[in-house]
Amino acid sequence: MTPADDPWAILKDFTEARVAQGRAGTSLPTRELLKFTQAHAAAQDAVHDAADIAGLRAVLEGLGETVLEVRSRASDRAIYLRRPDFGRTLHPESAALLSGHRAGPPPDIAVVVADGLSAGALAQVPGVLGALLPALRQDGFTLAPVVLAVQARVALGDGVALALGARLVLVLIGERPGLSSPDSLGAYLTFGPQPLTPDSARNCVSNIRPAGLDTRTAAWRLHWLIVSALRRQLSGVSLKDESGEVPRHFAPHALR
Repeated sequence: MTPADDPWAILKDFTEARVAQGRAGTSLPTRELLKFTQAHAAAQDAVHDAADIAGLRAVLEGLGETVLEVRSRASDRAIYLRRPDFGRTLHPESAALLSGHRAGPPPDIAVVVADGLSAGALAQVPGVLGALLPALRQDGFTLAPVVLAVQARVALGDGVALALGARLVLVLIGERPGLSSPDSLGAYLTFGPQPLTPDSARNCVSNIRPAGLDTRTAAWRLHWLIVSALRRQLSGVSLKDESGEVPRHFAPHALR
């Protein structure tokens, strides 16, 4: 039976999951085995590659953002992978750097961009922030400088927000890569972050990537959640996503 005759092949039009691969005897066809090996290598590269922090900083500054750079207590990638707790905590020098920028009224929102477990995922950040940050400012919210964090995990954002005095923190971070999604960005928002914030107090918008959730839609959902969190003074399981369809007036430049 040829692939064109395979009644299961139509499923490939609806998912990137490994379905309708066929077989060669008791194993996979060579073509599918090679695709699997390539996907596995891409996932490993996503975890171990270094994020282009300098390039991302230049892009964000080109959008008019003030940018700060911090790091976690994990001194290198090997320690980061072995010690997740180190990735959740700011290095003392970074904590001091952020505290030195704390002046005037506390900001409403701190945005943290973290390498996480996928360096390639940060390619989605300019599209998300380019749509989201102007909308938040238009709504009257104040933002701290954007913080770029290396060897970082989600909870590092709590320490950033506490150091800057922000009411809410949004962490954009490279997600753990799957075998079909090595470039997926996750977004986690937390109202009133504390040193030991439970995961149940966070909202997440995930799978932000070209083959998943597009950056404009992700920005709209985050905008709705952030505005709702700040107005209702809560986040996590008590805050449900009721953002609905993206209105045409939201980030119209992204439609071009």
